[in-house]
Amino acid sequence: MINDVKNTAEQKMQKSLEAFKNDLNKVRTGRAHTGILDHVMVDYYGNPTPVNQVANVNLIDARTIGVQPWEKNMLAKVEKAIRDCDLGLNPASMGDLIRVPMPMLTEERRRDLIKVVRGEAEGARVAVRNIRRDANNELKNLIKDKAITEDDERRAQDDIQKLTDKYIAEVDKALAAKETDLMAV
Repeated sequence: MINDVKNTAEQKMQKSLEAFKNDLNKVRTGRAHTGILDHVMVDYYGNPTPVNQVANVNLIDARTIGVQPWEKNMLAKVEKAIRDCDLGLNPASMGDLIRVPMPMLTEERRRDLIKVVRGEAEGARVAVRNIRRDANNELKNLIKDKAITEDDERRAQDDIQKLTDKYIAEVDKALAAKETDLMAV
């Protein structure tokens, strides 16, 4: 029973960490990477569809993404979807290829993005702590039901605290890496 509580808590903490890392990938840096466009949706015959499911997305160079729709009639829709997303990108069509240049980030914009990233990190830390709280409540319920002893509960709480510390350290490490990435010119 204790192992079930610990395993469930660890799985939930892992999912929270992965969600945080996915959120970090949405925040763009000065360099181009294809993951920036993963969340851009295109109207594909009436269905909102991710860009990477209607076109080839690749890097042309360090500051430019190339998007090549599989169908010619999708070119204008893909270009409009990239322009309308909230990433501040300005795509340009060149034949059957859409070039998406990454604009340089100003110092002020970098600082704003760091604030956003720190807010995301705090949200991830809160999620991990909430999982710890839920796991500890489950352990207390097991004591009430006389399923485990108080010593077992104390040891399990210590293990859950170690898990919490580990995942919060992972969040902090990912945050530091993203801040370094954002401040690199």
